[in-house]
Order: sequence, then structure tokens, then C-alpha cells
Amino acid sequence: MMKFLDGYSEQAYALLRIVANLLFLAHGVQKFLNFPVPFPYPLNPMLIAAGAIELIAGTMIVIGALTRPAAFIASGMSAVGYWVAHGTQGPFPIANNGETIALYCFLFLYIATRGAGIWSADGAMKK
Repeated sequence: MMKFLDGYSEQAYALLRIVANLLFLAHGVQKFLNFPVPFPYPLNPMLIAAGAIELIAGTMIVIGALTRPAAFIASGMSAVGYWVAHGTQGPFPIANNGETIALYCFLFLYIATRGAGIWSADGAMKK
């Protein structure tokens, strides 16, 4: 039915890895640079650690360098962030506004199991 899409799964995965991590990286930029809008909470040690992971792991996954460990760490940070910031307001993401971080958690787990794929430093190093 959609034959015109056959053969593009590697490119689609690369776009998912890159775009999703640019969005993830933006959370760290907001925390530390107050850009494009100010971060609404004072930074405590847990938020500083989360922001550092968002910046470092997000950048590493975008460029595809050490993708598996970076994604695994980002997945764990997202799981902790979900339960600390959202899970205390109820277990259901739709009710506690935790949909985004829950989705990041499982997206990063998938990336950690699949690796960087094409358009990545990891892929270039293999050649």
C-alpha cells in the first residue's frame, strides 16, 4: 500500500534519533541558559544533574557518538525524572503531565538497544 516508503527505515530511524534528541537537548539548554524561555524553577542538585545529562547525552546521541551508553543513561534519567516530578501526582501520564518524559524514557531505551545507525559518528567509526 505504501511501497514508496519501502527501504527508508534507516533514514527514518536516523531522523528520529536526531530530532528527538535536539528536543531533549533543548531541556538542558533551557535549564542552564534560560533560552528560549526562562526555566520556571530554581536549580537544585537533581535538576543540575538532569540538565547536564540532557546537554551531554542529548548532544552525544544527536551526533551519534557513544550512542548506546548515552541513551541508556538518558533513559534512566527520564525514568527517575518521571517518578520524582510526575509520578508523585498520580501514576497516569495523561493525568500528571508526564507523557513527554515517559516517552523519552522508552525512546532512549530503544536507541540504547539499536545503536546509532546511519548518519552517526559511531557508524563512521565502524567503516
